[in-house]
Amino acid sequence: QVKLVESGGGLVQAGGSLRLSCVASGFTFGWWRMSWYRQAPGKERELVADINSNSDIFNYADSVRGRFTISRDNTENILYLQMNALRPEDTGVYYCRADLRIPYWGQGTQVTVSS
Repeated sequence: QVKLVESGGGLVQAGGSLRLSCVASGFTFGWWRMSWYRQAPGKERELVADINSNSDIFNYADSVRGRFTISRDNTENILYLQMNALRPEDTGVYYCRADLRIPYWGQGTQVTVSS
C-alpha cells in the first residue's frame, strides 16, 4: 500500500534552516508529481510547493518562493523540502502528498519557528 513518511521537522529560530524528507513506498515514485503542503494552527492546509516526475516543473507558494526548494530523488524514492530563512509564519505541520489518481498524504511533521 502507499506509504509516505515525513521527517526533519523541529524547532528552529527565525532565519534558520531545516530540510524535510518524505520517504515513499508502495507505488512507482518516479511516475508521479509530488507536493508539500502545510497547515498552521487554525488555518486551512495550503500548498507550499510541488514538483513533477522529471524534476523540471516546479510550483511554489508566493510566501516561500526564493526561500524554499523542493527536490526529489527518484532512485531512493525520497521527496525533499529545503527551507531557508525561516519565519515564524512558516510554523505548522508539513505534509507530503503523492498526486496519484487519488491523493495520498503522509502523517506530517511539525515545524516551529521561534521569533
